[in-house]
Amino acid sequence: MKKGLLVVIGIVVLAGLWLMGVYNGLVGMDQEVKTQWAKVETQYQRRFDLIPNLVESSKAVLKQEQAIIDSVTEARTKYSGATTVDEKAKAAGEVETALGRLLVVMENYPELKSDETVQRLMDELAGTENRIAVERGRYNDLVGGFNVRVKTFPNNVIAGMLGFSEKAFFESVEAASSAPAVNFD
Repeated sequence: MKKGLLVVIGIVVLAGLWLMGVYNGLVGMDQEVKTQWAKVETQYQRRFDLIPNLVESSKAVLKQEQAIIDSVTEARTKYSGATTVDEKAKAAGEVETALGRLLVVMENYPELKSDETVQRLMDELAGTENRIAVERGRYNDLVGGFNVRVKTFPNNVIAGMLGFSEKAFFESVEAASSAPAVNFD
């Protein structure tokens, strides 16, 4: 009788330790995903801090391109109002599209390309875009690992009971696959 009771207690303790390990692993991975998204947002903030300076430095020359400047400003405002990761990712895609159009236009104005302030801002923005791409890749890697953990058996049962669910990958917007069209007519 005592041996049987000890075996049952041992199994319960091992099962409890295993459940604790699964839970702690999910919490840790969830926190890593959140931390990585914060790094993506830090780079977005850097981009958004640079954009107004670039726009202001370019306004005088680009008066006829006011619609593009307005679209960059509007997209930046949308991002500021976004509250969820999905909303922020969508808004960031809109910023990229608008910014891409602005940069294409700027390339066609020699007086802007020769302006030291504009050139410096464009270089900083290009560096920031590279950082954003790296941080997004890291975010997606962590989300992929987390999602595998949440979806595989038996973790999926425990994850469901404890409220853990799949996280969305950062995906580029549809317009990102085509170059922006600029018409100077």
